[in-house]
Amino acid sequence: MAAYSTYTDQELTALLREGDIAAFTEVYNRFFKVLFLHAVKRLHDEDDARDLVQELFSVLWVKRETAVVTTNLSNYLYTATRNGVFNFIARQKVGAKYLNSLPSEIDEATCITDHLTRERQLTIIIEREIAALPEKMRIVFELSRKEGLSHKQIAERLGISEETVKSQIKNALKQLRVKLGLMVYLIYIYF
Repeated sequence: MAAYSTYTDQELTALLREGDIAAFTEVYNRFFKVLFLHAVKRLHDEDDARDLVQELFSVLWVKRETAVVTTNLSNYLYTATRNGVFNFIARQKVGAKYLNSLPSEIDEATCITDHLTRERQLTIIIEREIAALPEKMRIVFELSRKEGLSHKQIAERLGISEETVKSQIKNALKQLRVKLGLMVYLIYIYF
């Protein structure tokens, strides 16, 4: 077995292109620490620097056959690390800019629009359920709630007792509570 530690960068690059895992391991061992220190110096975060350099070596292995190393291997890896640092910083700035823009984009108008949409949906559902009540119950309920008539006025208009009006409204509210309870909950949860 060859002592890869004695090979030059050019020899390791040639072996790496052929898929020699031991050559790759030697390149990793030879350059990881210096590239890591360079990345830490720029990023001021060891975890980010470690991730960046490990990603660099992953790409080097995946693209080993097509990687164009025009200068020596150390320059190639140093340049790749520097470019990786620049890309990382640019992504961080874009991410920070995006996060900083969120509060200004989510404004009161959006909340009001959402509230109005839910209110319209709820009104449609309530109207549908009122329309589904038995006819006499529906008429009594609509006279009470939509026209604002008192029990006495409804009783006089329909020629029924106030007690019947009271009972019809009570039953209508009971049915609507049962039918609308779940629907109102679902609207506020899912819409």
